Amino acid sequence: MRMVMADRLLHVLTWLSPAFPTGGFAYSHGLEFAVEAGDVTNREQLRDWLDDLLRLGPGRNDAILLRAAYQADPEKLAEVADFAAACAPARELAAETINQGNAFVAASSPWLPAELASRFAAIGPIAHPVAIGALAAADGIEEETIVAAYLHGWIANLVSAGVRLIPLGQNAGLAVLADLEASVLATVDATRGAGLEDIGGCCLRAEIASMRHETQYTRLFRS
Repeated sequence: MRMVMADRLLHVLTWLSPAFPTGGFAYSHGLEFAVEAGDVTNREQLRDWLDDLLRLGPGRNDAILLRAAYQADPEKLAEVADFAAACAPARELAAETINQGNAFVAASSPWLPAELASRFAAIGPIAHPVAIGALAAADGIEEETIVAAYLHGWIANLVSAGVRLIPLGQNAGLAVLADLEASVLATVDATRGAGLEDIGGCCLRAEIASMRHETQYTRLFRS
């Protein structure tokens, strides 16, 4: 049993590693504009901005989408994927999740069962949390584990973006990540039992920042 658990853990660590080629490093989820606008200029503001994203906006929504894909019957997976693609609140945010999802599907081929690969191909563009949730279920990874791991990887990428954009030192970035561990676990708990009808959020300034990012003059990131 220990070897099976270790094997599955290695899968999770690989799929959510910064080295896994999904291109996550290229996206800031609107944070780049928030920094330019002066909304996020130090460690404390970065922590608070990302805490809201986790608890009240896209982090929570991604956790719900991941759970829905994890729990979906094979014939229902396409409905979850369509919903995920439709509910992104801005063009760049839609591109962020779809591009990473498609890249994840392509890169995960060594672990991808043939039946699920066929379903992914039939679905077409697929959001990142949906792809991860479906593969984690097929691989026998425990649901709570993959939700927590996904949220940690997602927020760690945004912390890294903040370190580069503000800029902050690495130690400050790690302190922010440590502070957000409780928020990750709180979001895991808050989304347990949630369904697609619970998708929503109130991070309006972050969504506007993403929209404004589309016409930002100087950009390092794609969102």
